[in-house]
Amino acid sequence: MTTPHIGASQGGGQTSKEPAGSGRLAKFGDGLLNITVKEPGRFFALCLDAFRAMFKRPLQWREFIEQAWFIVSVTAIPTMLVAIPFGAILSLQVGGLIRQLGAQSFTGATAVVAIVREASPLVTALLIAGAAGSAMCADIGSRKIREEIDAMEVLGINPLHRLVVPRMWACAFIGLFLNGLVSVVGLVGGYFFNVVLQDGTPGAYLASFNAMAQLPDLIQAEVKAFIFGLTAGLVAAYKGLNAKGGPKGVGDAVNQTVVITFMLLFVENFVISALYFQLVPQKGM
Repeated sequence: MTTPHIGASQGGGQTSKEPAGSGRLAKFGDGLLNITVKEPGRFFALCLDAFRAMFKRPLQWREFIEQAWFIVSVTAIPTMLVAIPFGAILSLQVGGLIRQLGAQSFTGATAVVAIVREASPLVTALLIAGAAGSAMCADIGSRKIREEIDAMEVLGINPLHRLVVPRMWACAFIGLFLNGLVSVVGLVGGYFFNVVLQDGTPGAYLASFNAMAQLPDLIQAEVKAFIFGLTAGLVAAYKGLNAKGGPKGVGDAVNQTVVITFMLLFVENFVISALYFQLVPQKGM
């Protein structure tokens, strides 16, 4: 008894073949749909579930303290080391340009605008995302591939409430303190390089600093750092909870966490800065 040909049709025995490029086109369409619609939708759903889990009791204080201390231990010294070159580069580059324009006394105002408003929250967020966020993603991803997350759900424990919320709050609150650290170290470094290396006047530096600085500048920088910390924690949790494929999948999730967080931070920074300039009147010299 002969076995019928698998690809033969019932009518005339013709083999149906799809076009050569149709499979690739369908795969490309599925990938594009996943990147533009499905992934943002899943991430938004995770954010909503995480914010709902914030208000559940009991609060995971021990986990929050442990994660906050871990973030401080891996980001405090690198933050200071990165903040010094920021202040130095701004003072050297902008100070030289201002000297050419005959307005060297405005270097302190430049430090306020560049370091306090923009550089400090961005440096803080990038270090939290690169150092703490990647480690959090690796931790949650390893729990996922070891099926610890599934075991927690079977036992009736909400992984978002137990793991994600403490890490999210830790990133946000430590971001506030690191932002202040970057601002102080950056301004001190800028003052040193402007006064010592460029023969600037300390009185003029401080006078222009006081003329341009205002409390809303620091407040919006702290708001940025807080939001950036929340974003870094949520992205790390999302990619960790969706890690697949064993250790290689965890490594891919860590890399994607850093890249996606950086992209979101720059978008959020633009939006918050645009709203700030529209809502808060700026001081003049």
